[in-house]
Amino acid sequence: MKTVAVIGLGIMGHGIADNFLKNGYTTVVWNRSAAKADDLVAKGATLAPSVKAAAKQADLVFEVTANDQSSQYVWLGEDGILDNAKPEQFLVTCATLSPAWTDKLAARCSKLGLTFFDMPMTGSRIGAETGQLTLLAGGSKDRLKDITPDLKAIAKDVKYFGKTGSGMRYKLILNFLQAIHITGFGEALRMADAAGLDKKLVGDALAERPGGLVTNVSWESYKKEPEETTFSVEWLTKDLGYAAEMAKAIDHPLLNEARKLYEQAIDQGFSHADWTKVNKL
Repeated sequence: MKTVAVIGLGIMGHGIADNFLKNGYTTVVWNRSAAKADDLVAKGATLAPSVKAAAKQADLVFEVTANDQSSQYVWLGEDGILDNAKPEQFLVTCATLSPAWTDKLAARCSKLGLTFFDMPMTGSRIGAETGQLTLLAGGSKDRLKDITPDLKAIAKDVKYFGKTGSGMRYKLILNFLQAIHITGFGEALRMADAAGLDKKLVGDALAERPGGLVTNVSWESYKKEPEETTFSVEWLTKDLGYAAEMAKAIDHPLLNEARKLYEQAIDQGFSHADWTKVNKL
């Protein structure tokens, strides 16, 4: 069985590490706050003293940090992932990052003769905890086949989008469209209220048509706010910023409006609230 390193133990990284453990993988973890690894260590994971120490003993390395800054730190910093990386390893970022940084990292890995994939995730907290994520992959299609069996420990599906950077670009497009859907659902319910309609009847009907996952998530969270944040306002706002930078060559008025609404939510103190919070603002 292969050895896996998981760098970053937020909501998503913790779930990934836990599912590799459940599936019998030797699992090494690292996080800035070591206490986040306590329950994983109790289940058999090894807590590494540094990023380099975690990465150098692994066949597969998964980076699951928050943003470009934290990603750059764990890849390029002193004792970072690339400090002792080997050609036979598979290096994966599951974080949602800017295409600009993703491309730089991919080029750096290529120059060093390393196998690198950008593989951001969708599925939120529940997907990470249950091993039912969908991974959005960019990189060598042939090399991806070599680790597809291993990815089944954490994901129900792997969607391939092309060369390195393609998975990241798709993830930003996906999150933009989901943000539009969520903000639009909240506006639809305000319209229903202003028109004198019963919001429960309207919400139930919208859950059927147009229906779909995001409509249902929007409606369920409107009726009862999630007990735990599945994906925060703060991180979606970050992703919308990366998407705007990616789309700077074209007009993107809907993206601008959605981003503005999420920034307003942050200004109102809802950074750590669930991403559906904008429905009620």
